[in-house]
Amino acid sequence: MRSRATSVDPAARAAVDAVPGIPRDAEGPVFREPWEAQAFAMALALHARGLFTWSEWALTLGEEIKRAQAGGDPDTGATYYRHWLAALERLVAAKGVADPAALERVRAAWEHDADRTPHGQPIELSPRDFED
Repeated sequence: MRSRATSVDPAARAAVDAVPGIPRDAEGPVFREPWEAQAFAMALALHARGLFTWSEWALTLGEEIKRAQAGGDPDTGATYYRHWLAALERLVAAKGVADPAALERVRAAWEHDADRTPHGQPIELSPRDFED
């Protein structure tokens, strides 16, 4: 399933124009999974709030992609938004929006809920997902 950001969305268009490598078609960015679109939207929102420039974003994303390639990522495009998410987490931590420990707590909660959520159903975090 591929979904796309609307081609009339100026923020999405600005990201596509500013950040090389975004999976796209003639109408704009495309996403293989809903979480990819959500990660894209989070980056747009944080950029709009002035957390980072597109140049800073592109540099951080490029560093994440290079790190993954050095670790054996085959760079087929299928992992692009994993790198996008890693760059987002890195910038959020570097800018003091959330510390790495908070990001790890959310990641662990997500994995906890993912383990008990039936395949195809949305993962919805609840307070119990944050319990040890």
